[in-house]
Amino acid sequence: MGSSESPDQPVRKARGRPRDWHDKTAQNTIKSLDRAMEVFEFLSEAQGRALSTLAADMGQSPATVYRILVTLEGRGLVEFDPVDQVWHVGARAFIIGARFLKRTSLVERARPFLRQLMEDTGETANLGIEQNGHVLFVSQVETHASIRAFFPPGTLSRLHASGIGKALMAQMGPTQLDRFLNDAPLERFTEFTLTDPDALKADLAATRARGYAIDGEERNLGMRCIAAPVFDMNGEAVGGISVSGPTARVGSERIADFSADVVAGAKELTVAIGGSATS
Repeated sequence: MGSSESPDQPVRKARGRPRDWHDKTAQNTIKSLDRAMEVFEFLSEAQGRALSTLAADMGQSPATVYRILVTLEGRGLVEFDPVDQVWHVGARAFIIGARFLKRTSLVERARPFLRQLMEDTGETANLGIEQNGHVLFVSQVETHASIRAFFPPGTLSRLHASGIGKALMAQMGPTQLDRFLNDAPLERFTEFTLTDPDALKADLAATRARGYAIDGEERNLGMRCIAAPVFDMNGEAVGGISVSGPTARVGSERIADFSADVVAGAKELTVAIGGSATS
């Protein structure tokens, strides 16, 4: 017999990605776009930088960085402050980021639980997920108190110096944890930051045993955070919720009460997204 395909048979259309989409080699990347995204990501972590400073910090020529910034400015992704002569991330970046948050029901589902947690404790309630060795804060309900913790959506914090970060790290397997510890040195932020791997592992073991993590001024002096993990349907930690506030209000004597509220909130949110804790 001849070919099994009829000449009238419609050609199968691509479904959003080419046959070699797994290939991430140089032939399938756009160098200029990659360089532009590098500048954009760097600026997002170092807001308010002058062109010369930004170029020097990145090891790029000012002319190259300027062309990239002007291009991104045209799309609203960055903005130039003519008074201070510095560049900032633009409003368009927030709009695109907000669309990312809509991908997951975790953010939407978490809002009432964060609000209840804030009302029960009187302190700021946060929701965060892991992203490349950091906690990415994706939602927050602020306390009404004048002195408060503030981690607006989009804020990044190192895992080992964050309540949510340590709650998530405590759920890592030994191989994953060792990989994280070997990737980069544990940066010190305050005198209380755990920068020794063995000390951090001991803290994570205690976190896992009691069901919640404590950030005791490890990222910011005078601030304490209590956090617990949220699990998906596979029993994997997909995020964490926390309450954070000044040590004057979140004293050692209040940890028991606050941790009970946080753990309860995390369990309720886990159920709300159809999740199940493994332990």
